Amino acid sequence: MIRILFTSRRTGLQPDYPLDKLGRALTDSKGLLWVDFCDEPNETCEPILRQVFGFHPLAVEDALQQTHVPKVDDWGDYLYIVLDALDFQSGSDGALHYNELDIFLGANYVVTHHDEPLPALDQVWDSCQRDARHTSNGADHLLYRIVDYLVAAYMPVVEKMDLEIDGIEDQIFATPSSSTVEKLFKLKRALLSMRRVITPQREVLNKLARDDYRIIDPRDRVFFRDVYDHLVRLHDLNESMRDLVGGALDTYLSVVNNRMNEVMKTLTIITTLFMPLSFVAGFFGMNFFLPDVPISEWMTRPVFYLVLIVMVALPLLMYLWMRRRTWV
Repeated sequence: MIRILFTSRRTGLQPDYPLDKLGRALTDSKGLLWVDFCDEPNETCEPILRQVFGFHPLAVEDALQQTHVPKVDDWGDYLYIVLDALDFQSGSDGALHYNELDIFLGANYVVTHHDEPLPALDQVWDSCQRDARHTSNGADHLLYRIVDYLVAAYMPVVEKMDLEIDGIEDQIFATPSSSTVEKLFKLKRALLSMRRVITPQREVLNKLARDDYRIIDPRDRVFFRDVYDHLVRLHDLNESMRDLVGGALDTYLSVVNNRMNEVMKTLTIITTLFMPLSFVAGFFGMNFFLPDVPISEWMTRPVFYLVLIVMVALPLLMYLWMRRRTWV
């Protein structure tokens, strides 16, 4: 899908600008053109990017490959910027998915290219049609809006991860299992992937806020600095959640070890309690206790009752003794 938005003082806002008039829109230095390529084949995008806009073949190739980390390249008359949108689905998947967004920023145009729909980009598109202020301050300010909405969409991802950590911590103390460890490691990988996105993207915003690019108005750098501050905070939150995941893994190992100790303790107590019973039963079960031996009086009924009393009293006395020693 290719959607084109064009605005100028003469024609006003045109959200469905025709594709065959892109050349005319580019010649209007007072206008603003936004072309968005969403899930378009390379055969359609490449001629427009190279012939209509005149982008360098290397920049076009990078935009169509969708395999780059966030970066910014200065090509003189335009900037080529790579950013990432994040999405996290809690549950069985537990992986962090990111979609690459390629942006070309010129003096009076913004070109975006992405393979999957981006909700943040749709929000900016709708906002531009509702509020003319988004398109009245130049292409660099429109770029700020796109980046700001894109970074703001990171916070729900962080909140989902935080809720996932809380659920895992509750599960650790309630019913720890092997699936708990699997969730922890999936979350740890997701946080590592998030760090790999936020760190270079933070450097991109730092360059846009501080470096002297001809395309960006110095008065608009403060807006990119604000987005940079948001990314710094997100980076700190990512580090904190990584520490929480590491602590949750240590807690899981401690809980499992404590439960194992309790199981071994219970089995040891049971074995100890039945040890004297085994001795008594084994002693009176020996073959020399027969009616024709001199000690046949051991086979009388009073002795039998006495043995039963001893067998019941011995475990009880041993339990009271171990409890007094605070072993149980």
